Amino acid sequence: DKVLPELIEPYELRAAKLREFLEDVKPSLCYDIVPLADPFGPSVTDPDLQCLVVSEETRRGGEAVNRKRLENGLPELALHEIQLMKDPDHSQNEEEKISSSSLRQRLLGTLLQPPRQDPALPVRPYVIGLTGGTGSGKTSIAKLLGRLGAFVIDADKLGHAVYVPGGPAYEPVVAAFGAEILNKDGTINRKVLGAKVFGNQERLKSLTDIVWPKIAQMAKERVREADAQG
Repeated sequence: DKVLPELIEPYELRAAKLREFLEDVKPSLCYDIVPLADPFGPSVTDPDLQCLVVSEETRRGGEAVNRKRLENGLPELALHEIQLMKDPDHSQNEEEKISSSSLRQRLLGTLLQPPRQDPALPVRPYVIGLTGGTGSGKTSIAKLLGRLGAFVIDADKLGHAVYVPGGPAYEPVVAAFGAEILNKDGTINRKVLGAKVFGNQERLKSLTDIVWPKIAQMAKERVREADAQG
């Protein structure tokens, strides 16, 4: 699997850059650049090919090409192995060799295209949503943005706040699921509530239909608060 496949340039652009480089290095040669629709491409079907350039890590692929050529009744290709250039500026989480994967990682955090202007959306405040699974880094990124001056709204905290006594979802949830979900101090026992809804799609939908709009409303109020603070 490729690192950050979303940032891989389209084939046409990569082919154009490759042609420009090759013609700059050796303009006297004729280059035939073709896309690969499978791992082998024309290397196992073109009888005019004589040599395949490989690296230490792709030599086994070159040997697989030769086996395929023999199966197809074609002569083996000479495998010319080259050494990969080391990247003197690679970071700890990047490959030692010069790699497009490292280049894509370095694009993270840069503006790849200007924000799309939508007249239906207010100019400010500019709202950024952080999503991702557990351990994906949402909290760390939110802290970094907060240190840069962003107004951070923690949806998890809002999700807890709607359940507290006096919170916007407290009474509707108790009315829907009964007083047995309450602790002695009157707070909602999330574990007891969870046991009632998880595994029961109808009850779970009833809960989310109550809670999610309340969380969304609280988030909008916080956005308005952020706007007022400038």
